[in-house]
Amino acid sequence: MTRSLNGKVAVITGAGSGMGRSMALRLAEDNAKIAVWDINGEGAEETARLVREAGGTAIAIQADCSDAAAIKAAAEQTRRELGPILILVNNAGIAPFNNFLEISEELLTKVLKINLVGPFLVSQECVPDMIAAKWGRIINITSSSVQSGSALQTHYTSSKGGLLGLTKCLAMALGEHGITCNMIPPGSIDTPMLRAADVMQQPGAIEAYGKALPVGRIGQGEDIAAAAAFLASEEAGYMTGQTISVNGGRYMGSA
Repeated sequence: MTRSLNGKVAVITGAGSGMGRSMALRLAEDNAKIAVWDINGEGAEETARLVREAGGTAIAIQADCSDAAAIKAAAEQTRRELGPILILVNNAGIAPFNNFLEISEELLTKVLKINLVGPFLVSQECVPDMIAAKWGRIINITSSSVQSGSALQTHYTSSKGGLLGLTKCLAMALGEHGITCNMIPPGSIDTPMLRAADVMQQPGAIEAYGKALPVGRIGQGEDIAAAAAFLASEEAGYMTGQTISVNGGRYMGSA
């Protein structure tokens, strides 16, 4: 276990499974203290247990990361038990697939609240700790669909596009305080959320998608975790407002 994060407290939302769990385990390897926030309390407890079994420090907090009161309560508990929050990974989200004309206003509002309003409010709650410390890292998990488009995810992609804009604004607003804000837009990563998607229910669909990518495989949570660990590190202190695409070659941006 390295010591590069020196016991700094990291909040990872939606870390009860999937990419969030992978990021919790990876940042703990670098000696961050992990606060697992997830609406799924059992999943959060399981992630925290895995971190502790690996020799790290972690607490689990069941919280709706799109609800202001729940966010405030989770942050206060994190500070009491671990200390000020200096690393934030906004990972919690939902990713439904629906035809554009069938998306109700209710569903659109739900997706925007969880995927965009939630990270906005969580960031507002955590940033004062970073300003006081004159050091901070915010990592927003967006989506490669923002880069390429997604015909069945106009609501999801719009919400993640908003998160892209938030990332750039926070990078500009907070840089003078020693805080960086960057984003990781994953490609298709093998998570419970992906496996539950309607479009992936045909036998072998996930594997076939992976084989069609330039790297020849579907992504793993550890791929995202490695990028997050770098962005959280001291070495990434001169990077802010940036997009670190981890997608197996699904999207290749211009130079």
